[in-house]
Amino acid sequence: MPESPGLHHDETAPGEGVPDESARAAASVTVDTGWQRVSPKYVLVEVIGSIIGMVVFVGAALVAHFLWQWEWALWVAGAIAVLSLLGIAFEPRRVRSIQYRLRADDLLFRRGIMFQRQVAVPYGRMQLVDITRGPVARALGLADLKFVTAAAATAVTVPGLPMEEADRLRDELVALAESRRAGL
Repeated sequence: MPESPGLHHDETAPGEGVPDESARAAASVTVDTGWQRVSPKYVLVEVIGSIIGMVVFVGAALVAHFLWQWEWALWVAGAIAVLSLLGIAFEPRRVRSIQYRLRADDLLFRRGIMFQRQVAVPYGRMQLVDITRGPVARALGLADLKFVTAAAATAVTVPGLPMEEADRLRDELVALAESRRAGL
């Protein structure tokens, strides 16, 4: 096999076969992973949030009942408590319905039991990938990963990811977004 002048068989010419950093990072991303669920610990985050909301609203209704002698406020407090407890009973199923999937060109996100929402976010349209952590989620080692695009309707938040997974996914998605935007 004839060799090019100035090149040995183990060398490459500048710019040939040497991918840039974003292309290397994009190539390392596992694509079409199948549907991934959020952490089961996220149920606890949602239950604690629901209990706090229930305590605040029931407490406000009871204060109104005892301060102003409003009989209807007692009924409102009871209704809020019953509806909150029913909502808490459905939290495990609702959390299991939250899933995401990395595909070749986009990230799919779906959630919902009765009213289902499914969103596809193209990697090239991602403008910001943000990690947020509330106090309960932080105590459990969880984080929320938020993707922002130019269209406000496609902003997606994947809640309840383990912190290490959220960091890894953020880095991979930023690399994918940069490599896809470069082609635009």
